[in-house]
Amino acid sequence: MTQHASRRTVLIGGAAALALTGLPVAMPFARASESPGAASLLARWQGLLTGGPGLDPADPQIAAAVVRIGRAGTAAAQGLDPGRTDGLWPDLTSTTVSNHVTTSFKRLATLATAWAVPGTPQQDDAATADLLLRGVDWMLDHRYGPAFERFDNDWDWEIGCALALNDAAVLLHDVLGADRLARVTSAVRHYTPDPNLWRADRQIATGANRVWICTVVAVNAVLRDDADALARVRDALSDVEGAGANSVLAFNDDQTGTGEGFYSDGSFLQHYKHPYNGGYGKELLGNLSRLLHLLAATPWDVTDPDVANVRRWVTEGFDPLMARGDMLAPVCGREIARSSKQGHVSAQTVIEAVLRLLPGVPAAETDRFTALVKQWITEDTYRDFLAATDLASLVAARDVLGSGVPPRGRLVTHRQYPRMDKAVHHRPAFTFGVSAYSTRIYNYESIQNENLHGWHLSDGMTLLYDDDLGHYSEDYWPTVDPKRLPGTTVLTGRPADAEGQRTTSTADWAGGTALPGTTLGSYGMDLRAYGSSLRALKSWFCLDDVIVHMGSGVSADSGDAETIVENRKLRDPQARLTVDGDRFDGSGELADVRWLHLAGTGGYVFPRPTRVRALREERTATWREINLKYGTDTPVTRPYLTLWQEHGTAPADAGYCWLQAPGASADRTRRLSLAPPVRPVATTASVHAVRRGADGLLAANFWAGGRAGELAADGPASVLVRPDGRTVTVAVSDPTQLRDRVTLDLALRGLTVARADTGVRAERISAGTRVTVDTAGTHGATFALTFARS
Repeated sequence: MTQHASRRTVLIGGAAALALTGLPVAMPFARASESPGAASLLARWQGLLTGGPGLDPADPQIAAAVVRIGRAGTAAAQGLDPGRTDGLWPDLTSTTVSNHVTTSFKRLATLATAWAVPGTPQQDDAATADLLLRGVDWMLDHRYGPAFERFDNDWDWEIGCALALNDAAVLLHDVLGADRLARVTSAVRHYTPDPNLWRADRQIATGANRVWICTVVAVNAVLRDDADALARVRDALSDVEGAGANSVLAFNDDQTGTGEGFYSDGSFLQHYKHPYNGGYGKELLGNLSRLLHLLAATPWDVTDPDVANVRRWVTEGFDPLMARGDMLAPVCGREIARSSKQGHVSAQTVIEAVLRLLPGVPAAETDRFTALVKQWITEDTYRDFLAATDLASLVAARDVLGSGVPPRGRLVTHRQYPRMDKAVHHRPAFTFGVSAYSTRIYNYESIQNENLHGWHLSDGMTLLYDDDLGHYSEDYWPTVDPKRLPGTTVLTGRPADAEGQRTTSTADWAGGTALPGTTLGSYGMDLRAYGSSLRALKSWFCLDDVIVHMGSGVSADSGDAETIVENRKLRDPQARLTVDGDRFDGSGELADVRWLHLAGTGGYVFPRPTRVRALREERTATWREINLKYGTDTPVTRPYLTLWQEHGTAPADAGYCWLQAPGASADRTRRLSLAPPVRPVATTASVHAVRRGADGLLAANFWAGGRAGELAADGPASVLVRPDGRTVTVAVSDPTQLRDRVTLDLALRGLTVARADTGVRAERISAGTRVTVDTAGTHGATFALTFARS
């Protein structure tokens, strides 16, 4: 390379970085201390792929991982025949489907990993090496390189193929030979020459795509010993050439680019307006962690101060969106329709990324992030991280688990993401999520023939994560009735595949407010359904262990409308449904219901007697029905219980209200129905409001100016008013994100301000106290102030 740091300089830098972490120097992700020449950077990337040197083959967990790698290599080699003329494998022969090219390279990389890892049946096997080299040659002769025009999806040519071919070349480096290596690097550079640009028309790369492109260029640069290209990669992460407009490290709050990437509230958007923390976001984090590891303590180390934001991504953009190893579905985009992404796989990518980041975490935060990773790994009893991860991450994870730092503990918080119209409510025994959309956010994504039935994923869908950790795995998404997702208000009928995808709402009102330091939150949306006249005002008041579902103004010019109370995949197909104390088996209409209890899930209380429909069924489907690209044709069957409330044909101003108590016993549900802890105050076209009896808490969503109890608002707002002894705390936001200020009148006297957020003012008026909040440009953020009672 043309740039070098002295061995002494790098040794000092690497040792200092390790000292700051407080983690063992033997960790595979520790900053390497060798000179940053091509050989050392190559060894770093090899270490990521193979676990690095010094693995103990007698260790049972290491041995098990080696067995997995060997088996994967054997599977990849099955059918591989470089003597074929139509494709290396008989199932990958298409010259119109680009995924066949990517998958071919991935299989070669998988087999190359088995060849490179000590202890596998393929380790250093001459016949395997010859087969791999012939396979690489075949791909360069028949599919990939300057002589071939791309087809189908640009992602495959510039990212998918390139990443896998790079990895194979790193693993086979010592046997490739100079000429073949030159062909490999030339082929990759033909499709992916610039870390800032991608696609055939050379668009600016943004978000996860920019990091993927940077990764391709960086590893290619290592293979070619090109220091200048590594410098361009470092600068591309910050978008130096674009004056930072599409930096992947900076928060997008004030960016001038496409808006794709992370926001300071933890939201992540890709493809302009799709929430994607659990899809593209996790891939960005995973690949960035690899790049930071590769470039650490070298002349190309990333020194942009915004790299510190990555730690906030972890704590704000991933941790609250994970539920005991499962990534919340509303932020996974079209990946929920891939069978390979179920079973907590997405969370594994996040954990692996943070393990790579740990050696670079400042000393003051090392214990906090160690405790976080330890919590993630140990709380997921559904999927054993150590039995599924790669070798390098296995070694790093065991170092973390063996440290004296205790796990963080279960996350208990209420979080809202106004930049992507999502909310999540964490309690010790459950996690509850709400998925909405607005003029600012798309409803769902269905491109590349994926996620074909995502019609209602943002129509107020609610998801309950409890101790059934596999609920949203084990074929939930192909088998659940996509027309009756829990929490949604819908018109009956089946839209066409992918109908309405990538659509914003015509309503601005989506969001809410959260009381800081508590698990108290109001959330709501003005639902205006795609492709119909259906409209509904929907609220969720998350008050610790009770969630109030409230709706009004359910109207449509035609069609049959219904609101889905629950749609649960049953662990026990015979799970008992109790209705007002009596067992109900089968399906049918339930009249004048006061309370329901589903064994293994929890209770539902209706303040007014309500007619509910119940349907217990076995649902059979294939993954191909929701994903033509990656789906399979094998039928899968799962048991479900669906509960819903009918609003009739062409309803006008219909409504609903029920209390949900996740995890509650049947007896507790019965007692809640006799003395509801929360009661409706208003369910009108201008305001939804509820009161909690224990402390007088008032929670309200104002769709327009109006009054609820002692609280009045001058226009759209979401508000919580909580008395607590000698204090009263008010939290407020503008969910429309359009208002310059929100004014509240509180009919309480004798209040003096004890603490107030910037932009919040209070004054006495004849009727009590007036609160004014400057909300211009705050993007739905919550503001709070606390009064002292005189």
